Amino acid sequence: MKKGKSVRNAKLQRYFCKDCKSYFQSKKRPIKLERVIWKKYVYKRQTLKDLASDYGKSINWVRVKIENAKAIKKEVEPQGLVIVADATFFGRAYGFIIFRAPEIKKNLYIHSLMYESIYQYQLGRIAIENQGIKIKAIVLDGRPGVRNLFLDVPVQMCHFHQKQIVQRYLTTRPKLQAGIELRTIADILTFSNEKEFQNKINCWHKKWETFLKEKTTNPITGRWSYTHKRVRSAYRSLNTNLPYLFTYQKYPEFNIPNTTNSLDGSFSHLKEKVGIHRGLREPIKYKMINEILNN
Repeated sequence: MKKGKSVRNAKLQRYFCKDCKSYFQSKKRPIKLERVIWKKYVYKRQTLKDLASDYGKSINWVRVKIENAKAIKKEVEPQGLVIVADATFFGRAYGFIIFRAPEIKKNLYIHSLMYESIYQYQLGRIAIENQGIKIKAIVLDGRPGVRNLFLDVPVQMCHFHQKQIVQRYLTTRPKLQAGIELRTIADILTFSNEKEFQNKINCWHKKWETFLKEKTTNPITGRWSYTHKRVRSAYRSLNTNLPYLFTYQKYPEFNIPNTTNSLDGSFSHLKEKVGIHRGLREPIKYKMINEILNN
């Protein structure tokens, strides 16, 4: 490492490294060149070609430095935290499950997966509790069965995911009047409270109870099915998840989010960063994802 002219800063001596083009103090160890290049590659949107030009080296030289760089994970002190848990996928190839603490803006658990399962959430809980983290409450996306892993803590169902479920059944523009009215009720979820919302759901069900029981018989098989299955499914989802939709209002001292948006923002940021470097080899892509999510 070549040292240039020193620059006086208070009582500490600072040096400029001509190789990594950054300053460091004499009482601290300089950051390794691999790490400097890696951070520029991950966070500053510089491509292999850009970095090769900056350092006057070949692309292969830059690639070796990137492969040798080590991703750094910041440790979290043992404490009680509200957790947001969700999974995201990169196409159909693979995804990641993440447990995040919005209060300290840190991801506590990151694990790659091929598909989302209850077992993966169980592993996540064990992992963060082994770090000394006590779960005060948790926000989930409503996946069936996952709530059973957290029966001992307050559980909040993500409002965004709940609305998405209703939209999946009713579409954005329901044609049936019952669907239109139910969609309107779902849209005010975030601006309501449990008593008001439950009253609206009950009144809607009472009004459309006969309609929901209508059946259609298959003339060939003779088997019957409910005529308005999608409307029934949307109602059932809201009614089943109702006890978990307003947990954040019952525990104001915990400051529980009513959505998993803090994670969704991380997912969008992550996919944007990874998308800049298309064609990455899998080991580098995994390392980049872990770098971004762990910091």
